[in-house]
Amino acid sequence: MCADASDGTHVVTAFLRHRGDILLLCRSDAVGTYQGRWGGVSGFAEDDPDEQVRAEIREETGLEPGESVSLVRSGRPVEFADPVLEREWVVHPYLFDADSREIELSEEHDALEWVSPTAAIDPDDDRETVPELWTAYERVAPTVRSIAADDEHGAASLSIRALEVVRDRAGLLVAEREEFGTDPDGEWDELAELAGRLLEARPSMAVLRNRVNRAMSEAVEATPDEESVSGAPAVLESTIAGIERAVAADTDAAAAAGERIDGTVATLSRSGTVLEALRGGDPSRVFVAESRPAREGIDVAEALVEDDAIDCPVTVHTDAAAAHVCSQEAVDRVVVGADTVLQDGSVVNKTGTRALALAAVHEGIPVTVVAATDKLSTREEVNLESGSRSAVYDGDASLDVVNPTFDVTPADCVDEIVTECGALEAGEALCASDQASGSSTREAVDDVGSVVEELRGLEDWRDR
Repeated sequence: MCADASDGTHVVTAFLRHRGDILLLCRSDAVGTYQGRWGGVSGFAEDDPDEQVRAEIREETGLEPGESVSLVRSGRPVEFADPVLEREWVVHPYLFDADSREIELSEEHDALEWVSPTAAIDPDDDRETVPELWTAYERVAPTVRSIAADDEHGAASLSIRALEVVRDRAGLLVAEREEFGTDPDGEWDELAELAGRLLEARPSMAVLRNRVNRAMSEAVEATPDEESVSGAPAVLESTIAGIERAVAADTDAAAAAGERIDGTVATLSRSGTVLEALRGGDPSRVFVAESRPAREGIDVAEALVEDDAIDCPVTVHTDAAAAHVCSQEAVDRVVVGADTVLQDGSVVNKTGTRALALAAVHEGIPVTVVAATDKLSTREEVNLESGSRSAVYDGDASLDVVNPTFDVTPADCVDEIVTECGALEAGEALCASDQASGSSTREAVDDVGSVVEELRGLEDWRDR
C-alpha cells in the first residue's frame, strides 16, 4: 500500500507494547511539528506505510522489527485537520509487541515513558499528546472480537489482552466525565456488560475468566460501602493492577520452570510462558510439534532459532510424529503450557497435548505443565472449543470433519504443574495469593478446593 499525497499528509504512528504498557516519546526541537508533545513512534509516510513504520521503529528506538518487535496489527487511517498548521493529516496506526523496554532514543525525542495507554486521555496527566493519539490507538487496540478470533497466542497472553480491553474502556469513561459528568451506575453497567462479553469470548480459558473476575471483584471491594456503586476509576485501577499481577505471576511461573529445563525438550503450540521458560533454561535441543491446523508451532520454532538466549538446535516436526520423536530422540522432558487446569489435576491445552503426554508416559519421559495458579478452573464441566471445518478439509465431498482446538490430558499423565509458587506434583495442593492486600507473597493452601473456593468467590461481582 502506498500513501497518496493528494488526500493529505500521510504519517505512520506505531504503538510499541510491553507487558500491557505502551511506549510514549516526547518530541524534541529537532522535529518540525508538535515539539514537546508526547506520541508514539512516528514519521512521514512518503511511500509504503508498512515499510516506513518499520524504518521509523529502527531509527527512533534502536529495536529491530521482526526480531525484538513484532507486528500485532495495523488499523484504519485516522484523518483530521489541524487548523493551526493548516494541514490535513492521515495517520496510519500500528501496534507492535516489544520484547524489552531497552530503547535507544534518537535526536527526534527528549524523553520516553512506558505507560498505560489511558494516560493519553487522563485528565490528571500533565503530558500533552499529539492530536488524535487516542483515536489512533483505538484503531489497533485489542477488542472482544480480536480476542475471540485469536488462534495464535496462549491463554495467559489473551487474559492480559482481556484486562487491557476493560482498562481502556474504563479509562475512556473516566476521561469523559469532564464532558458528560459523573455516572457511576451507567459506567458500571457498561463495564460489567463488556466484562461479561469477554468471559464468553473464550469459555475454555479459565485464566481469562479468573483474571477478569478478579479485576471486577476488586473494583467492587474498593467502594466505600455496600450502597455505593463502583465507577470507572475503580475499574481502571483494578485492571491496571491486575495486568501487573498477571504479568508477574506468569513471569514467576516461567522462571520456576526454567530452573528445571536442561537436556532435550519437546513441546508444542504457542505458550508465552513456555517460551520464557525455555529462554531461562538450558536446553541442549528443542523439538516443536507444528500444532495443526494453525501451525503456530512453526512460529514458535522460528522464534526460538532467532532468540539469542536459545543456543541449541531447534527441530520442528508434524504432530503425528510426536510419539516417534519421544521414542527415538532421547527426549529428557516434555514441557507444555495450559489453557486450564481442572480441579482433578487434568490439563486443557491445545489439541495434541494429550497425544504428546501419552507418548511421553509410555517412554518414561516426565511431563511438566507450566501454568500460573489463575489457570485453575472453578467449573467442573469442560468447554472445548473447535476450529473451522475448512481448516481441515475444504473439498466438495460429503465428509464430516472433527477439528477440536483443545484436548484434555489426564492428571496421571502429568508429573508436575509448575506455577508461580514452584513445582507441584499433579494432584498436590496449589497456592493462592493474598488478593485482599495485593501482596505478591504466596501462601500454601490445604487443597485445590480451597483455591477453587477463592476463585469462585471472585465471580460474585456479577450479583452487585
